[in-house]
Amino acid sequence: MMGNPKHMTIQRPGNAVRSPADIATAPFWVEMLLEGAADGENTAMRASLDPGTITRWHTHPRGQLLYVLSGKGLAQHEGGAVEELRAGDAVWFATGEKHWHGATPDSPFSYISIQASEAGRIVDWLEPVEVLS
Repeated sequence: MMGNPKHMTIQRPGNAVRSPADIATAPFWVEMLLEGAADGENTAMRASLDPGTITRWHTHPRGQLLYVLSGKGLAQHEGGAVEELRAGDAVWFATGEKHWHGATPDSPFSYISIQASEAGRIVDWLEPVEVLS
């Protein structure tokens, strides 16, 4: 990672790459907007998921903010109900809170996520989601 810029920068669209295949039920598009490296620096990305694509369970060492841009999504924290997400929704997952998120079966889903780095990591990927309920 490069670290947060020391001055104003503009990130133009067009640098999206496919996510690793093992973090969700299918690869999805990820566009890095900000790459933090030092503890407490933020990483921000735009993600675009095809209908039915959901992430594995995961946690973030300093929490995560999701801001829904378009489509319909789903999110769940461990022990909680599956919640539907729509454009304009902002979701906070607390430090270490086990959760997943993804697109509904009938809609693509696009969001911006912001999470801070700690000890060189921003996410800890866990097991696949067994059953949506």
